[in-house]
Amino acid sequence: MNCEQYMIRQISLFSENKPGRLAALAKACQEENVNILAFSIAEADGFGVIRVLVDKPDVAFSRLTALGFNVAFTHVIAVLMRDEPGGLFEIASKLSDAGINIDYSYAFSGKNKAILILRVDKVEEAIKLLLSHSFTLIATDSIQ
Repeated sequence: MNCEQYMIRQISLFSENKPGRLAALAKACQEENVNILAFSIAEADGFGVIRVLVDKPDVAFSRLTALGFNVAFTHVIAVLMRDEPGGLFEIASKLSDAGINIDYSYAFSGKNKAILILRVDKVEEAIKLLLSHSFTLIATDSIQ
């Protein structure tokens, strides 16, 4: 099984938490014709972490690094989730039962389906587990 096809490269950008940082990231992506597919922002002690899924991660990484941002790649998994009560439990309990920790996650819920983005401590194990339980994972090539 090729787990790499489901290991999506997420950009993590570390920055001072001040006005204009998200706008600068968005402008850089716009200028490079990079589409932002999903993002999350977390704050701690005056600094922020912006996590972004984009269609052209290498282009975004180069441009943001050139602008002086502290940028890193992280592998995440995107799982189609039932958009109804119990959908999140179904995934989280399978991972928990297998001893796989969710470091963080964020999700999008739309018409009739939801997508859960997961950062886990055992990526390949999580991919194999979720596929073995008939969950649908989004392949890297379908978004990047």
